[in-house]
Amino acid sequence: MTTHLLLGQTLAFTGDPFSRPWEDCVEHHESGGVLVRDGRIEAVGDGNALQAANPGVPVANYGRDLILPGFVDAHMHYPQTGIIASWGKRLIDWLNTYTFPEEMRFRDPAYAAEVAGRTLDLALAHGTTTLCSFCTIHPESVDAFFEAAQAREMRVVAGKTCMDRDTAPEGLRDTARAAHDESAALIARWHGRGRATYAITPRFSPTSTPAQLEALGALWAGNPTCLMQTHLSEQVDEVAWVRGLYPEARDYLDTYESHGLLGARGLYGHSIHLEPREIDRLREVGAAVVHCPTSNTFIGSGLFDLAGLKGRGIPVGLATDTGGGSFFSMLRTMAAAYEVAQLRGQAIHPAQLLWLATEASARALHLDGTIGSLRPGADADLVVLDLASTPAVAQRAKRAEDLWQAVFPTIMMGDDRAIRATWVAGRPMARPA
Repeated sequence: MTTHLLLGQTLAFTGDPFSRPWEDCVEHHESGGVLVRDGRIEAVGDGNALQAANPGVPVANYGRDLILPGFVDAHMHYPQTGIIASWGKRLIDWLNTYTFPEEMRFRDPAYAAEVAGRTLDLALAHGTTTLCSFCTIHPESVDAFFEAAQAREMRVVAGKTCMDRDTAPEGLRDTARAAHDESAALIARWHGRGRATYAITPRFSPTSTPAQLEALGALWAGNPTCLMQTHLSEQVDEVAWVRGLYPEARDYLDTYESHGLLGARGLYGHSIHLEPREIDRLREVGAAVVHCPTSNTFIGSGLFDLAGLKGRGIPVGLATDTGGGSFFSMLRTMAAAYEVAQLRGQAIHPAQLLWLATEASARALHLDGTIGSLRPGADADLVVLDLASTPAVAQRAKRAEDLWQAVFPTIMMGDDRAIRATWVAGRPMARPA
């Protein structure tokens, strides 16, 4: 058995800080401890008491650093790692100029493996322990991602991106039959194996024919424990494009719903420009939307209504959307979520931001209780934050009168230098050279 005791400040959530007063949803130990045994959290509480009760257990003493659940990135594109921060105009222009040419390279298994490993190492360096990623149309890209995660013992979600409409370039199109059969083979190979979860993945309605969406809907019906991930209402011109391609649909969401691709285990990235019916249906089925604030501002998509959607009871995850998002860091993503909310007249508390990046995203992925929480029984995927990682952060945190005044500067100004340590499945991960 492998056992470790981590000492430091600890912060755990006991509820959703959007649905209850945040003060009632947090449990903070100033001199806390997390006992980890065989890859899982065994106990959380007073550090001195845990140390006294477990003599001889190896101790990692992080002093005043803050121990949290590892960050959970609920929507990203690992094949876009190499083109992150590329100048572009709007979504379609950006896809055609950068994304699609890069994704064609992933038919090469060696290239896919190289980028998958690099992506996961960058995520770990930024304190992210779980990624939910789109791959490319190539099954080799899916194998590469899951294999790289398996080598690091990371819990991940991913799927083959499916596109069969001529709006996608030649070389990045499959067929309705290939989308179904190749995805089915990948599900059989990876879903539920170790720490892997499969997500059936139509890129979005503009790049799939109705026949492909129907085939993937049938696949999901036959594999109901899989997730389904796609994009929804990211930009106003995209919504208009969908309306022209699917004139019979009531709205954008209906292009999925009418083909069996709306359900509780669905993940709908962006979801900015939603119609009232779409909001009602997402709430009724319990589907999750994923907030991608750095991407939404970088590509000029719009301002996500975080408070409004949470107020309607819709589950919301948080994500970098690499590489449309211009940061690998979930800290920077939290900062962007705060800034976007401010533009909508919504002040998001630091407790709510941290919850979004951990337990809320885990809930969106239907992995709550397994990841994203600092509770006994959860996987020991952890991040340790240095709350004085740079001179600028340190001078501000020095004036803090409580935990939140100490944490907020790291959320707003922190980067990978704020990551003191990342633990995956109960093991400390080495930082990439």
